[in-house]
Amino acid sequence: MATQIAWADIAVRLALTVIAGMLIGYDRSEHGKAAGMRTTVLVCLAASVAMIQVNLLLPTAGRASDSFVMNDLMRLPLGILTGVGFIGGGAILRRDNIITGVTTAATLWLVTVVGLCLGGGQLALGCAATAIGLAALWGLKWIESRMAREHNARFSIALQADGPSEAEVRRMLRAAGLWIVGGGVRSEAGRGRTLELELRRLRRSSEPGTPVVVHELERCAGVIEVSWRE
Repeated sequence: MATQIAWADIAVRLALTVIAGMLIGYDRSEHGKAAGMRTTVLVCLAASVAMIQVNLLLPTAGRASDSFVMNDLMRLPLGILTGVGFIGGGAILRRDNIITGVTTAATLWLVTVVGLCLGGGQLALGCAATAIGLAALWGLKWIESRMAREHNARFSIALQADGPSEAEVRRMLRAAGLWIVGGGVRSEAGRGRTLELELRRLRRSSEPGTPVVVHELERCAGVIEVSWRE
């Protein structure tokens, strides 16, 4: 980091900061995330301005030799990183066993570091981090969409006395590629029996959420009701 900085340099750093924040934030806005383009630009800009302010305070002319010992300027960007950690934590939500917002929180962390780099004058490093971040958000998402992920589901089927047996239902589920990890039969007076199971399967994001076997079981004779919750 240079000890002297001109306004032309500041303009370049701020311009690159806004561009980086907009490019990375576009992905979040496109997918309707809470922290969209405006948020990423503001976070990136705040980090960049903090580093520019540090840079402006660096000149040593007229200061004592131990001035930087008494006045640790790097505490300002470190405080920015700590504050963004709280913002990122607020972007993470948990509903039952589903956790969302982790990528958004990581994106805010990334744009903060990018802003620190650009504001500190490491323009090549900041631009490289922006390019790699965009590749991770756009390129890796395409790869992830084609990867099979493990999903847990709760399955229940209410059966009449003449409906399929428990063994037959389990056999159909296993034949459809579903792993049965728990559950059992619950009998209800006047209604027959209900089979409740905890299932696990591998599914790509492009595949339907409800397996075909669930619809096949719905059409079986003696089946009262089928429920699937992933």
